[in-house]
Amino acid sequence: MTEIFTDTGFRQLTQMLLAIIFFHTSEYILARAIHGPSRVTLSSLLITKHYAFAMLVSILEYLIEITLFPNLKQHWWISNFGLVMILLGEVLRKTAIITAGRSFTHLIKIRHEEHHRLVTRGVYRIVRHPSYSGFLVWSVGTQVMLCNPVSAVAFAVVVWKFFADRIPYEEHYLKQFFGRQYVEYAQRVHSGVPFVN
Repeated sequence: MTEIFTDTGFRQLTQMLLAIIFFHTSEYILARAIHGPSRVTLSSLLITKHYAFAMLVSILEYLIEITLFPNLKQHWWISNFGLVMILLGEVLRKTAIITAGRSFTHLIKIRHEEHHRLVTRGVYRIVRHPSYSGFLVWSVGTQVMLCNPVSAVAFAVVVWKFFADRIPYEEHYLKQFFGRQYVEYAQRVHSGVPFVN
């Protein structure tokens, strides 16, 4: 159990904690800045029961593996690669939010609002759903950074499945709001989530 208090354990767990705090705090701050304090609730922190459970399971995996297989956590090139994934995912997601401005919301809109515009500039020229791409990379990166093989695969599958279901649902409404303009955009630009077109 003393492996948790080594430099490896301290570094990896601290990076994980900081990544989670920064991700959720910055999501909330951006939502308040873009939409105004009266239109933002604590749900903009994006912390659900399922998400909290997944993070707790990943920490449990980490603690078990660092205790039973401490050498598994010593692969610094893997851990550092995960840290790079976290940073890239964070930058991609926040760039998407800032670029979309008021057109970005955490909840799928089922009614077209006056300020809602089809954003196709910036990072949206490269992928249609850059915030989803960013979150996928960020979430898997947290597990790669911890050298958590089970959680890395589980996060990749679960987050991919979530977006594979969410994108068609969201795009149903985007096609209603923007018609042919969205259809042509979707034909030109990939969704940004592997195997989801």
